Amino acid sequence: MPGIADIRITADEATTAIVLDVLRTQFIATSVSRRYTSGSTYVQLDAGCTDPDPD
Repeated sequence: MPGIADIRITADEATTAIVLDVLRTQFIATSVSRRYTSGSTYVQLDAGCTDPDPD
């Protein structure tokens, strides 16, 4: 499904880093992740097709 996904991760910093690494293997991050004092980290991902363009 194409589009931008707003992702919120609520975890400690080590777990958040692992989750972000995994997400970035499948999706393109359209923003730098932002960690807030609430403990949540927010990132936007392009949920469109990430297959290489054959052209």
